[in-house]
Amino acid sequence: MIPFSPPRIDQKVIDEVVDTLKSGWITTGPKTKEFERRLTAYCGNKATLAVNSNTVGLEVVLRWFGVQEGDEVIVPAYTYCATANVIVHCGAKPVMVDVNADDFDVCLEKVREAITDKTKVIMPVDLGGMPCAYDELFELVEAEDVKTLFQAKTEEQRKLGRILILSDSAHSIGAEYKGRKAGCLADVSVFSFHAVKNLTTAEGGAIMLNLPEPFDNEEVYRYLCTYTLHGQNKDALAKTKRGAWRYDVLVSGFKGNMTDIMASIGLVELSRYEDDTLHYRKCIYDQYTDAFARYGWAELPIYETEDRKSSYHVYCLRVKGITEQQRDEIIQRIFDKDVSVNVHFQPLPLLSAFKNKGYKIEDYPVAYDNYCREISLPVWYGLSEEMVKTVIDAVICSVEEVLA
Repeated sequence: MIPFSPPRIDQKVIDEVVDTLKSGWITTGPKTKEFERRLTAYCGNKATLAVNSNTVGLEVVLRWFGVQEGDEVIVPAYTYCATANVIVHCGAKPVMVDVNADDFDVCLEKVREAITDKTKVIMPVDLGGMPCAYDELFELVEAEDVKTLFQAKTEEQRKLGRILILSDSAHSIGAEYKGRKAGCLADVSVFSFHAVKNLTTAEGGAIMLNLPEPFDNEEVYRYLCTYTLHGQNKDALAKTKRGAWRYDVLVSGFKGNMTDIMASIGLVELSRYEDDTLHYRKCIYDQYTDAFARYGWAELPIYETEDRKSSYHVYCLRVKGITEQQRDEIIQRIFDKDVSVNVHFQPLPLLSAFKNKGYKIEDYPVAYDNYCREISLPVWYGLSEEMVKTVIDAVICSVEEVLA
């Protein structure tokens, strides 16, 4: 069976992790701080905090910005549940909007229609690794009529003076928009380094701060360091100094710090990411595109335009003119040919947690149409040309069996 997305764990990774284990420093320490510095250098943002998941990263940013009960946060209906769950955790309301038919990006017109005087944040999602239209989003939140509508309740909101753009960049490290890397495209972006991601730390994520003046991004970084360590004003590394055992707890925070064991994997992965990992994944994308472009039923993902370049995280193939049931049958037949595939994602209104809150999939027809025809194909380092050919043959054969 060809797996869907195994992690790249080779001797370099093993050696780095063993080095960390032997050092005796396995929680947040020097390697985590080095990983943060290298991420900032790679992405070009202003400050970076490594955390234990994308989810905790998104939530602590929402809480730092003061999102609370009565507030609204706009999200695409087509995303993973974590994007909306963190809003619910804050007591706020996820306001879901439909997406574009061609590129899965959040629909800007729908975003505009959804903005109210309760809107505090817009959370675009770089689905599959393709960056959203960030310049257009900023033009929207900077428009005078939208800024006038914004009602600031906290010091951070007053300082920004407009809706915050918080990117769920779980898929998009290494992606580019108008020559800039993901991580510096929004006010704040949050990566995921989960086991299936392009760059993994087993679990993990990073808050990429890129706030405009008058914010001091280093000051925000220091606050979030404290907030993601239960509000404790000294981490374990700081307390190693002689006589520095005493600490205070400044706020009731979260447990969200990354460990040096996780950062060890990330340091190796980041060192070879741009020239090796991304190149390898793009080659797989290109092979899929070359093969499926010959078939009229294939709707190919957009992964490179004049302004945007994907991180090649998920190859979202769609089959034209099929039902959800036919898609599911195609997937089963592909699995029967010993190839693992997936679906990214079930739109939020299809999930019980959100259906029970009153969200209806009928209100998001484009998201549903994209979903019901989508099949995610394997893309991972080590997937050989022979394996790629096996995937292609399995998909073509399975589609044509169902469409016959």
